[in-house]
Amino acid sequence: MKKIFIATIAIIFIILSVVFYAMKLYAPAYSFNVLMIANALIAILSLSSFFIVTRQMAGRPQAFVRGVFGASYLKMFVCLVAMLTYIFLNSNRLHKPTVFVLLGIYAVYTIAETWMLSGFARKVK
Repeated sequence: MKKIFIATIAIIFIILSVVFYAMKLYAPAYSFNVLMIANALIAILSLSSFFIVTRQMAGRPQAFVRGVFGASYLKMFVCLVAMLTYIFLNSNRLHKPTVFVLLGIYAVYTIAETWMLSGFARKVK
């Protein structure tokens, strides 16, 4: 399961990177560097949350919910701080669709992570 999860996160990272590169070429108003940093940050956070949840499940299978909530809150908090930093640093020339794309990146990784981890929890039972 570990290999499948890592491969899925890597595939999502590559697909989003290609999409962001295309956006750089065809929609230059989007901040390519910010999108790529956010993509890498959330991919790393998703991998770390996987290890947090699997470590929680090793002790007790009931700890799955606690591990998922903890990992989700950690990822949400780090993303919120990063997004607010971007907004405050670029408040005079903020591109609002970039902020919505950042929220979309978070949603894509969170959906994939939750789907994979719930499947993993079902197999452990």
